Amino acid sequence: MKILGDLFGLLLRFCYKITDNYGLSIILFTLITKIILLPISVMVQRNSIKMVKMYPEMNHIKAKYFGNKDMASEEEYQLYKREKYHPMLDLIPVILQLIILMGVVDGIHRLNVTNKFFLILDLGVTPVKTGGISILIPILAAISSWLMCFTQNKANVLQSEQGKANQTITLLLSVGLSLYLGFFVPGGVGFYWVISNLMSIILMYLLNYFINPKKYIDYRALEESKNELARVTQYAAKANEKRSSELVSLEKHDYKKFLKYENKQIVFYSEGNGFYKYFQNVIELILKKTDIIIHYITSDADDEVFKLQNDNFRVYYITENKLIVLMMKMDADIVVMTMPDLQKYHIKRSMVRNDIEYVYMDHGIGSVNLMLRKHALDYFDTIFASNEISYAEIREQEKKYSLKEKTVLKYGFALIDNMIENYNRQPVHHNSPKIILIAPSWQDDNLLDLCIDEILQALTGHGYQIILRPHPQYVRHFKEKLKILENKYASCTDFSIENSFSSNDTVFNADILITDWSGIAYEYSFTTLKPSLFINTPMKIMNPDYQEIPVVPFDIKIRNQIGISVELSELHTLPDIINQLLSESKYSNEKLKEMRDKYLYNISGSAEVGAGYLINRLIEKSKE
Repeated sequence: MKILGDLFGLLLRFCYKITDNYGLSIILFTLITKIILLPISVMVQRNSIKMVKMYPEMNHIKAKYFGNKDMASEEEYQLYKREKYHPMLDLIPVILQLIILMGVVDGIHRLNVTNKFFLILDLGVTPVKTGGISILIPILAAISSWLMCFTQNKANVLQSEQGKANQTITLLLSVGLSLYLGFFVPGGVGFYWVISNLMSIILMYLLNYFINPKKYIDYRALEESKNELARVTQYAAKANEKRSSELVSLEKHDYKKFLKYENKQIVFYSEGNGFYKYFQNVIELILKKTDIIIHYITSDADDEVFKLQNDNFRVYYITENKLIVLMMKMDADIVVMTMPDLQKYHIKRSMVRNDIEYVYMDHGIGSVNLMLRKHALDYFDTIFASNEISYAEIREQEKKYSLKEKTVLKYGFALIDNMIENYNRQPVHHNSPKIILIAPSWQDDNLLDLCIDEILQALTGHGYQIILRPHPQYVRHFKEKLKILENKYASCTDFSIENSFSSNDTVFNADILITDWSGIAYEYSFTTLKPSLFINTPMKIMNPDYQEIPVVPFDIKIRNQIGISVELSELHTLPDIINQLLSESKYSNEKLKEMRDKYLYNISGSAEVGAGYLINRLIEKSKE
């Protein structure tokens, strides 16, 4: 600080020599420091614009993953990385300003000037000691701080987008500190504070003029994203209100009950309602063939599993609040999950037992390298692989990253097994007109957001019955968008929107399925043995480094084997492509069955394989 004080003292003496006035020297000093720091101010301006430019996507991420902080944080991190945004950059001016302020305090003390008056103010005295007219200086410092904050809330690119609460807190702190500290430092320091705030206001407007945020920021999209997030937040608030004291008591009861139960053999963890279908076949076989007690944890109080009646099937309601600690205290032989990223985020391996076998059972048949985050499966002991490509990816990951070799079970996918069984019970349909099912994915830049109008304009009036089946999450978050779309095509008798997901009838009955990157295409084509049509929207990539693994991901490889992929610029050719899919032998039932049998393990027999493995492992562990 001594060196800094010496430097600022020299600069102040230089300014005093030029102006021969104590107050003017401080004004000149402030101007010089602002000019010196101008490149940093420009950099911060550009960084702030970049941040606000990202706000629509950030709000969308927050809405999409509302309640899942880990997922939202990861998506935001990837966004920052992609846009090359540096969150800490905005702190640089604050840090520099504090450094300069400390240097000014020291420099003023070192400035040996007899006349420190400026107009009627003695800038050499400390207001708390002298009182009188000198108290104007801290008052002016407080007023300038208020004016600075007020202007920032209106004109600063980033600050203007902050919430009212944050703006108010910033204002109160700034004004309060300026007023309080202004009494305890020499008047020259308080005067510098006033001049610095006023110059910062001028600089802010100059930066906005030369680097206009309106040229870079889509404020309409920003407002829409705010409304989207507000709707989700409001919905969540209402849901939280409905959370009764009974549920709180239930969670406490189930938490204690689970921990008290000793010698647990196998535990299944479900993230919420709807995940039981991935475990169902395996669980039912275990219950049928053995007397093993299955402990099933769900974080959803409305989970359908609570309706199941079996003495050996114990269900516990435990939310994330208690789940974190519970998992650390886990005492069981085997834990089965569909949630990846074990040990990386809030779900940790047990701190009580190090011999627990953690099993990952995928809830899709897509690539585990492309569609999961990098190293998402590193801390699992066993992987239930659905297909030969996933198997190869896992083995290559072990080689590439020098990981301990896991047990990779050639399992299959029970959900498709069930769909095949249910489909084969259906009567054969010969649709006239042909039914086209549009089923978009739940991701950014899905076909509903990018090109649904172009698709419908190409298909309506061509003798098809077109059904749009949006993703359930899309229905939840964008009801207004769907309503607008429905009204827009209300006069089209060959188009309808399906908002009910209680059955697979439309999936089973459709002649062609159109999607982007949704896994429903594999379920559809491998169940019905009918082709899928893929729209090449931007691909969802959870692992940007997926190409480090020398295996073509399932999601990429399979597209043109079970159907045809179409570029966005080719949507006008959809009727021709659909006719091609319906007529060419390449996409016949026999060919698609050949593809299914080639890639998927244990068609209609995955449950026996999965249950058999878990039962045998429990027997082995009981002997250890």
